[in-house]
Amino acid sequence: MSAEFELCPGRKIGGSNPCFIIAEIGQNHQGDIEIAKKMIRMAKDCGADCAKFQKSEIEHRFTKHALERPYTSPHAWGPTYGAHKHHLEFSHQQYRELQQYANDIGIFFTASGMDEMAIEFLHEINVPFFKVASADTNNIPYLEKTAKKGRPMVISSGMQSMETMHCVYQTVKKHNLNFTFLQCTSAYPLPLEHANLSLIPEFQKEFPDIPIGYSGHETGIHVSVAAVALGAKVLERHVTLDKTWKGSDHAASLEPAELAELVRAIRMVEMAMGSPIKQMLPCEASCHSKLGKSVVARKPLQKGEILTLDMLTVKVAEPHGVRPENIFKLVGKKITEDLEEDATITDAMIKG
Repeated sequence: MSAEFELCPGRKIGGSNPCFIIAEIGQNHQGDIEIAKKMIRMAKDCGADCAKFQKSEIEHRFTKHALERPYTSPHAWGPTYGAHKHHLEFSHQQYRELQQYANDIGIFFTASGMDEMAIEFLHEINVPFFKVASADTNNIPYLEKTAKKGRPMVISSGMQSMETMHCVYQTVKKHNLNFTFLQCTSAYPLPLEHANLSLIPEFQKEFPDIPIGYSGHETGIHVSVAAVALGAKVLERHVTLDKTWKGSDHAASLEPAELAELVRAIRMVEMAMGSPIKQMLPCEASCHSKLGKSVVARKPLQKGEILTLDMLTVKVAEPHGVRPENIFKLVGKKITEDLEEDATITDAMIKG
């Protein structure tokens, strides 16, 4: 299994590929398909790679009693939890309409399948990959059925232990080689001390053959940028058009200006990661020309003298000569011409 695979048509993750940025619209559309379209457009305009929703087949996801319980939250869209969830749930036809809109403007479209029937529908409409929400990460029957569909999977790790994640890895790997884990802490908004970015390299050590990413619920963009610097190959952040809107996710979401700045910052960090090979670069030539030091004669030297360390020193010189790290290699060598004090010593002047 490779740490690099195609998550969406023509778009690989892992390896040296850019971080894949998911704008999690979730249910921040307020149940309004026109707002949902505006949010897809916003994600595209801000530079995200994918607009993602949350799809439920409500009667399959919740028990009857869970749907009937009174819901008195200030974020409620109905008197019961069922009425609230139905208000926020788009129909199959509306999902197809949103998918077509995303295709038309050129951004990938998918959703978290919040139950097995939702996965069946998402498979039917041919989403490029399945997102597994943290609440289903330890739902082994769900994972097996989802993995067998053969689509790439992005799996969040909120509320789970590393032991559970090893179980998840083994479960999915039997049926599907193309999946990634996201470090995630399920709190909205997330206190910074619980982001646990140090788990990104831990995940990389525990599962070296899959890409590792980050799903963040903190406020602001700095933690997410740091996650990419630590090696996150997929980044998911909730987005909104207005943090003051009704809904528990809005406070932990990014408004358009923040999302755009996040994308810019990530691409700058990726550029700055550069090469792991340490060497003098062409862009350093000007500085080296002005400030680079060379070995010079500490005192006048006569042709034929055998060099000792006390005859040599290091200064900014013109022209450049033997590099300072090679000064000890000159000891015991013969100088082939007369030199004044401060004269540059070059390789051509050395014999032996």
